[in-house]
Amino acid sequence: MDADATPLIPRAFDNLPDPRSKNHRHALLDILTIAILAVISGADGWVEVAHYGVSKKNWLKTFLELSHGIPSHDTFDRVFSLLDPAAFERCFMQWIASLVQLGSGQLIAIDGKSLRRSFEHGWDKSGMAHMVSAFVSANATVFAQVKTDGKGQEIDGIEKLLAVLDVKGSVVTIDALGCNKDIAKRIVEGEGDYILQVKENQPTLLAKVQTLIKEAILEDFKGFSHDKDQTTNGGHGRIETRRVWVTWDVAHLGKIAREWPGLKCLVAVECTRDVDGKTSNEWHYYISTLDKRRRAATFLSYIRGHWAVENNLHWQLDMSFNEDQRRLRKGHGAENFSRLCRLALNLLKNEKSRKVGIKIKRSICGWDNQYLLKVIAG
Repeated sequence: MDADATPLIPRAFDNLPDPRSKNHRHALLDILTIAILAVISGADGWVEVAHYGVSKKNWLKTFLELSHGIPSHDTFDRVFSLLDPAAFERCFMQWIASLVQLGSGQLIAIDGKSLRRSFEHGWDKSGMAHMVSAFVSANATVFAQVKTDGKGQEIDGIEKLLAVLDVKGSVVTIDALGCNKDIAKRIVEGEGDYILQVKENQPTLLAKVQTLIKEAILEDFKGFSHDKDQTTNGGHGRIETRRVWVTWDVAHLGKIAREWPGLKCLVAVECTRDVDGKTSNEWHYYISTLDKRRRAATFLSYIRGHWAVENNLHWQLDMSFNEDQRRLRKGHGAENFSRLCRLALNLLKNEKSRKVGIKIKRSICGWDNQYLLKVIAG
C-alpha cells in the first residue's frame, strides 16, 4: 500500500469539528474516510456508502480504527446532516488547493446549481438546496462552493465565495445574476479581474452597452480603441460561428461607467448556429476590467470557458454522480454530500493515467484499491 496516500484524508480534515457528543461509537475520521472513498468508487447515497464499507471492511481495517465495525447508513446520514458545512468547506478547499494553483490569468467561473430532489416535502420545494460553486476552468476543478438560501439568492452565495477565495491575478467570470457593483468591487479589491455578463437585471447598463456597441459595429469602430475576432466550428450538420468585439472606450457610456469599479472595456459576442439549414442568432454582452493587453480572442476563450462550466460540469454531476435524483433532505446532508461529489470529481479528473470517462473511473476505483489510492493521492 502507498503509505502516503491514505493519510492525506486525515491531514485535510484534521481540524474538522465533530458535531456529536463525546459518547459515540465511530471515529469521525473513519466516517469521513469511508464516505470519501465510497463516493469516489460509485456510491450515490448513504445506503450505498455503508454497503461499500461492509464490502471493503478487511481492507479498510488496515488503515482505519473501526473499533465498532462499519457505521450504519443511518449513522452516515446523521453525522453528515449535523456536520458544519462551513468547516467542511474549509477542509475541502485545503485539499483542493494542493491540486490547483490560482492566479496567472487563471479563469475562475462562478455558477449556481440546484439539487433538485433535496426539498423536504413534495408540495414545498422552497427548501431545495442551491449551491454556488467556483470552478477553475483550466482543469475543470471545483475549487470552492457554498449553499445559498435558495435559487434567486445567488448574490449572497457569490459574496460568501469571494470572501474565502484568493482571486489575485485571476479572471472571474459570472453570469448575469452576478452582475452587481458590490461583487465587482470585491473582485477588484481582491486584485482580480472580472468579466460580468449584462442582461435585463441591469436594464440601464444593458441598453447603453447594446446601443454603443451596435452603433460602433455599424461604423466599423471608427475612432474607437477596439479588437475583434471570429471562430467557426462545425460537424454533424451543425455549424457555429462566434464573433466577438471588444472596445476599451468605456467613457462613451457616460457617468454609468464610473459607477462600476475597475471597468475598462465592453464586450459583445454574436453566436450564430446553423443546424440542418435552420439558423438561430444570439447576442451576449459583458463588462470587464481587462485592459488592452488581452485581445478579443482571449475574451472569447474566457467566455467559452465559462459556458463549458455551465454545460459540461453540471451535466457530469448529473450523469456521473446522479446528483439531480439524490433524495437527501435532512439537515446539511444534501449540501455535504454534494461537496463529497465535487471532491470526488476533482480527484478523478486529476488522475490522467486511465483514458476513460468519470463514470468508468468510479467503477475502477470500486474494483481496484490501488487505483483508488492513486486517485486519492492526487
